Amino acid sequence: MDFKKLSLKILPGRMAVCRFEPSASLPAWMDGSGFYSVTRTSEELTVVCRETLVAADTTCESGWRCIRVKGVLDFSEIGIMFSITRPLAKAGVSVFVISTYDTDYFLVKEKDLERAIDALSESGHQITESGPEASRNG
Repeated sequence: MDFKKLSLKILPGRMAVCRFEPSASLPAWMDGSGFYSVTRTSEELTVVCRETLVAADTTCESGWRCIRVKGVLDFSEIGIMFSITRPLAKAGVSVFVISTYDTDYFLVKEKDLERAIDALSESGHQITESGPEASRNG
């Protein structure tokens, strides 16, 4: 099965995935700027945000980099995350996925970022990086 080749953008900075009790309020240090995601279930409250915001006593996993699928995805599109996670799994790269109404985001550990870029590029995805490097193509 041939999957769609995607344009991806690496967001700047490092991210953290934080866990709170399910009834907790959003932490006071959340400033609402930049990329962040909040998910509440009956078991937990998860906040994904810039690592620099997180208070020292917070239960979190830090050192993530966030990659966004460029453009708006239609709900009927099939295999978007598979086309990303398959090459990453083959390369031994763990991924944390967040979907929004318009698009998908996925986080990889910063230590695995170059391996992730290589695997995604080799699969035909185009990756734009923030910073001095303009882009890397597969």
